[in-house]
Amino acid sequence: MLGNCLILLTVLSTSHLHSPMYFLLSNLSLIDMCLSSFATPKMIMDFFALRKTISFEGCISQIFFLHLFNGTEIVLLISMSFDRYIAICKPLHYSTIMSQRVCVELVAVSWTVGFLHTMSQLAFTLYLPFCGLNVVDSFFCDLPLVIQLACIDIYVLGTSMISTSGVIALISFLLLLTSYIIVLNIVRDYSSTGSSKALSTCTAHFIVVLMFFGPCIFIYVWPSTNFLVDKILSVFYTIFTPFLNPLIYTLRNQEVKTAMKKKLNIQYFSLGKTAP
Repeated sequence: MLGNCLILLTVLSTSHLHSPMYFLLSNLSLIDMCLSSFATPKMIMDFFALRKTISFEGCISQIFFLHLFNGTEIVLLISMSFDRYIAICKPLHYSTIMSQRVCVELVAVSWTVGFLHTMSQLAFTLYLPFCGLNVVDSFFCDLPLVIQLACIDIYVLGTSMISTSGVIALISFLLLLTSYIIVLNIVRDYSSTGSSKALSTCTAHFIVVLMFFGPCIFIYVWPSTNFLVDKILSVFYTIFTPFLNPLIYTLRNQEVKTAMKKKLNIQYFSLGKTAP
């Protein structure tokens, strides 16, 4: 949460970071802040509570926000890969293609797709009949576990809903993987300085993509019968991935590191140490 907040404030308050790449990065940090906080407070309360319960409305709310932020982040990651593709493959047309208007539209489309995705997932869940002992063996409510509590046969409905999320995640990951392979092949023809900077940026982006899509694909495409594995994966992509994203971007991006040092007055202390 703190790392993403720091990136967001750094980008907003640093004029030379007001570029399409950092605009999209700041929006990614915003989504990660939301993704890591939609269920964390309840998880912390349950850790200290003897009786761990959640209302039906609270459970549906967690599913809504989980798929809203995940769907939005998927489209935003695709937008970031498109930005890097234009910057490296068509540098002369970059400022024209990635205008401020286009960047705002990409972010708006990301949130719109995320909203439509989560509503499509909840459309049938809200009307399922639930009865008996409704126990969700997880740290928060997620669709694959909740629909199993229905009193009717949900095999066809459950398979279609879960496979839809899995197929979307898998196709998006393959598209992103293809785009980064194309970009990295082009980067090899650059000068050493330009190649190093482009490679560092693309590597950071791809690590984030891999950490986000990996658990999603395993949960929704190849669901495991081991609930412990599912719980670990769900916590990983909702808490640890948003936590690690700012570390990856700051460690591999000199511009962000420099801007953060200025904001935290680290340069002042480093200059004091080197002064005679």
